[in-house]
Amino acid sequence: MAARHLRTRKFSSPAAIAATAAVGVALAVGGTVGAVRLTSAEPPAEPAVVETLPSTPAPTSAAPTSAAPSPSASASPSASLSPSPKATPSPKASRTQAASRSKARTASPSPTAKKTSSPKVVDSGSCGASFYAEGQMTANGETFNPDALTAAHKTLPFNTKVRVTNPANGKSVVVRINDRGPFIDGRCLDLSRAAFATIAATSLGHVNVRYEVLG
Repeated sequence: MAARHLRTRKFSSPAAIAATAAVGVALAVGGTVGAVRLTSAEPPAEPAVVETLPSTPAPTSAAPTSAAPSPSASASPSASLSPSPKATPSPKASRTQAASRSKARTASPSPTAKKTSSPKVVDSGSCGASFYAEGQMTANGETFNPDALTAAHKTLPFNTKVRVTNPANGKSVVVRINDRGPFIDGRCLDLSRAAFATIAATSLGHVNVRYEVLG
């Protein structure tokens, strides 16, 4: 069997080399275009269903704190205008508290009540006293009022104050003289009904009293 001898052709001319390169480029471009057409002709693949499981978020490392303030924080007007969340006492309250701690607390002086001197007794005695309740004019020109603490006397000046005491029960009343009377022996005072009822029962009509003329 005769052996075949392969002979390699050598292209030594520039035209042959250019033709060979052109054929190679044509074959490469044709193969690429064919591959693109085959890929576009394939039917689209159905999307696969992927079951997702809850994942635990990875712990984030704390960001390193910087001692220098951030330029954005210092330049922001809202950060400087926002009120402080912690209330601080006013200077006036702090001064008051400091003063109360440094000085001993003393009780404020209570206002002293004005001492009223008891009226002076210029005359006294004992006699019988009665009462009257008829509506009439008094000797000093007033309209008689049986419910007022007034009395009639023969000689005492009008508006004189007289303390009348019933020795039987110790009750007393201060009356104002605005009328004249009584004109019955043994009686020196004629009290209004209200004044007489203060020291005795009106059913008695008259009682023996002790009187004190107040100056």
